[in-house]
Amino acid sequence: MIDEIYQGLIANIRRYVNFSDEDAQKIIQITHLKEIKRKTNIEEPGEVSNYRNYVVSGAFRSYFIDEDGKEHTVQIAVDDWFVSDFYSYVTRTPAILFVEALENSTILQMHYDDIEPLCKEMHSLSEYFRLSTERAFAFSRNRALSNISKTAEERYQEFLNRYPNIMDRVPQYIVASYLGMSPEFLSKIRARHSRIS
Repeated sequence: MIDEIYQGLIANIRRYVNFSDEDAQKIIQITHLKEIKRKTNIEEPGEVSNYRNYVVSGAFRSYFIDEDGKEHTVQIAVDDWFVSDFYSYVTRTPAILFVEALENSTILQMHYDDIEPLCKEMHSLSEYFRLSTERAFAFSRNRALSNISKTAEERYQEFLNRYPNIMDRVPQYIVASYLGMSPEFLSKIRARHSRIS
């Protein structure tokens, strides 16, 4: 029987690969539960990202600050998503992103040094991380193309269609940063949409 706090993580992995309950227990054994208070950073620039952070409940964003002091949101993550400075995690180089809790949150952390040996032992876990990495790369490429080829309104509509529940949970200035526009411009787009609907 899998403890309730781990069920979401195990179900997430099982959406992509099959493995036994015994293997599920091996994954749980390398997983650590953490409660994170709102506005706490779980990763910061300059430190190597050592954890795959699975969001049990709560919301996070990853962002960087440019030379002019402007924040740029790279990822927003809510329940049943992973969040980290993934480039730092994979390359074992210092992170450039902050990863900040936007709500009081509960996460499950798996350390790099625990995951790598387990992936050698469990082909299914290695396959899961390969598939999830491929999907993340494909999504990142699609987002880059969207930012180049679509209007601000189209990007907003695409975001709403894909993540309808995030607008109610994440401050508007963070969504605006993620979409590459000012909060004021996003307000105008939202006002137009509310008049139309």
